[in-house]
Amino acid sequence: MPAETGSIYIGTFIHCTSLTDLSFLENYAVGVDEHGTIKFVESAGDNKLEDHIKSCGWQSWKTFKAPKGGVGFWFPGFIDAHIHASQYPNSGIFGKTTLMSWLQKYTFPLESSLSSLPKARAVYSRCISRTLAHGTTTAAYYATVDVLATNLLADLAYSAGQRAFIGRCAMDSHLQPDYYRDASASSGIADSEASIQHINAIDPTHSLITPILTPRFAPSCTFPLLSGLASLATTHNLPIQTHISENSNEIALVRGLFPDHDSYAAVYNAAGLLTPKTVLAHAIHLSPAEQTLVKATGAHIAHCPASNTFLGSGICPVRELLDMGINVGLGTDVSGGYSPSILVAAREAGGVSRMRTAPRFRDGEGKEEGERDRMKLSVEETLWMGTRGGARCLGLEGKVGGFEVGMEWDAQFVDLGARVGDGSGGGGEEGVGGKGNVEVWEWMGWEDVIAKWVFHGDDRNVKAVWVKGRLVSGSMD
Repeated sequence: MPAETGSIYIGTFIHCTSLTDLSFLENYAVGVDEHGTIKFVESAGDNKLEDHIKSCGWQSWKTFKAPKGGVGFWFPGFIDAHIHASQYPNSGIFGKTTLMSWLQKYTFPLESSLSSLPKARAVYSRCISRTLAHGTTTAAYYATVDVLATNLLADLAYSAGQRAFIGRCAMDSHLQPDYYRDASASSGIADSEASIQHINAIDPTHSLITPILTPRFAPSCTFPLLSGLASLATTHNLPIQTHISENSNEIALVRGLFPDHDSYAAVYNAAGLLTPKTVLAHAIHLSPAEQTLVKATGAHIAHCPASNTFLGSGICPVRELLDMGINVGLGTDVSGGYSPSILVAAREAGGVSRMRTAPRFRDGEGKEEGERDRMKLSVEETLWMGTRGGARCLGLEGKVGGFEVGMEWDAQFVDLGARVGDGSGGGGEEGVGGKGNVEVWEWMGWEDVIAKWVFHGDDRNVKAVWVKGRLVSGSMD
């Protein structure tokens, strides 16, 4: 039997312990076994580190220490609960479109072109490497209608070591372009099954790659396709992802296409698509009855603030959803969203929540100042959504999103550079320090450091990334 090995990480570890709280573990050691599972989280200064290592039975181990002389910390890997890998080249391209015209002008032509596998390989490889470089260790990907291109995305994510949910976009409605849709509901179901079988073949236990049933959204699908995909999800015990109530014109379209149902959410519920394993992107304009239905079915929301803003769709009432007990994660929604970074999504989530509090804004009108202030999302809350909330969306709660014994080591090391001084000799040298856009001044405590990172940080601050204990991006050198 080969000797067991492990890895030990020493430094500061920061993670969310609740929706509103961050834990700061300074001078700690985290032990991770060869399978990527956290075996201990202990103070590095209690003189018992050797005992913790011995208790793991490791014959050898590697040690990774936070670099000295700077501000750096380990943070859980980000979880992108909604991203279109097939749209990655179009990030930042909107023109003056809104959702429905944007799909026709930019999105469907690009996605359909990825039936060319060399082009798909180039796009998907770049998307995976860039999301990893931004600290995204788990992504819920939409692919295209093409089975081979979808399977290629799964292969590439598996090879790169990214934890991914891969969905073939199913869509058979006559509203889809003739050049980009399933021939029928039955062929759409069969092709989704084929993609599931491919992923089962490359990763039978879904240790990294999981199939996810993906009806694009109600206007793109007939009811038989919606219900058939729900049956597949039940048969294979798989998650589901789709869009809901993103745009007012979209909602009116759904009302006309499905007149026998009371609402957008009711269409999905009747088809069997609202389950505790369902992720609904956007959910901006849900009625109170629809919010209640989402809560009752245990479905989750992927909040996509950048996309909601730049496609002019609206502002999701996240505070009200959270108050109802609906779980909310974060999505970049590339390419409706302009950036593949969940840190940017957290930043945008905080920003749009503050916009809601403006006295003349519809949501803030007539409310007292204290009531308006409750709409604001804190840094802690947006980071929760980008880690623990996303994990809960994708059925990974207790597995990733934090640093606790038994969880898997999906992590990023964040390097903010040396502290900036004021020349008084109190810590930093005047005019020196920082990394990228981030400047941490010598007097700042951890709460301020995290705020600086959220609002100024980018991929230049992500020094290294691990998934399931494997180094998948950057290095600690």
